[in-house]
Amino acid sequence: MRYVGIGNVEPGQYLGKTIYSGKGTVLLSAGVQLTVFMINTLNRIGVPMVYILDPLFADVELDDMLSGETKQAIIQEMSDTFEAVRSGKEWNAQHINSTVEKLLEDVMSNRDTLVQLTDIRTMDNSQYIHAINVCLLSTTIGVNMGLNYLQVKELAIGALLHDIGKNGMREEDIVPGQKTHHTWRGFEKLKHKREFNLLIAHVALQHHEQVDGFGFPRGLTDEEIHMYAKIVAVANTYDRLINPLHPSKKTLLPHEACEKMMAMSEKQLDHEVLFQFNRIVSIYPNGTMVRLSTKEMGVVVRQHRGLPGRPIIRIVHGEANAMDVVELDMAKETTVFIEGVLA
Repeated sequence: MRYVGIGNVEPGQYLGKTIYSGKGTVLLSAGVQLTVFMINTLNRIGVPMVYILDPLFADVELDDMLSGETKQAIIQEMSDTFEAVRSGKEWNAQHINSTVEKLLEDVMSNRDTLVQLTDIRTMDNSQYIHAINVCLLSTTIGVNMGLNYLQVKELAIGALLHDIGKNGMREEDIVPGQKTHHTWRGFEKLKHKREFNLLIAHVALQHHEQVDGFGFPRGLTDEEIHMYAKIVAVANTYDRLINPLHPSKKTLLPHEACEKMMAMSEKQLDHEVLFQFNRIVSIYPNGTMVRLSTKEMGVVVRQHRGLPGRPIIRIVHGEANAMDVVELDMAKETTVFIEGVLA
């Protein structure tokens, strides 16, 4: 399959990856043949890119760390939880616990897989996909850093709920003062949950702090910020760079986001966490079309666990009746570089 901009999708092509609603139900299943109406609807609900099936890349897998069942369960639980928070109702912490355990089971089973954030966002599901992505990245970083199971579980819950304070906020509720910020609001909502360690609430409170002391809401310095919050800060920054919250902000490609984040090392972000992050994230996800320094164009088909910036590229030469397919392993062809990513 290939990853293409919605403007380049043609009627009759087949969807390569399932798209979920904000309730966790299936909007469009992988394998469905796309119609003009479907493409227009995807465009209207804010879908910028999709995966399509392509006979030349039929064997290209996305290597998802999470199963479709786990993703649906998380989105449904997050939707129920956030709706309860918005309505001022009680929400079930034990359900969150159970959902996180499913996620951890998937992560532990696929711990040698590079993280590829490939889920298709809509305006409806965006906040839940963001929470899943931050949780998945944070959990994988935590495992790589040697955290034990209990610590990884606490980290995962904190990451999944890091933005819970944004729910139920109204303009008339926002008055000058730090305690109105979503980090404080999230802390207040989580600290009273007896099922959760207080450190989980501190993830919500501290995930916008910076190691140089210029973060918010309290301006904590390096030693004062808990490691969980440092990890979530890296994961949150990455996902917001490749999927900005505001339309006015530029959307960065994964490799551009990684470069920008390296410049934040020991300023906004923790150096050791960044090091581990760069070991587990796929800079060029499978299905991405790239332009090489040889001026050839190809599609990323496989990854190298230890070399995320040097994937295997499939290049197709010639026309339909006389095609020549070549695979270039960038880990071996060290003089070839990726010059750009094509939508």
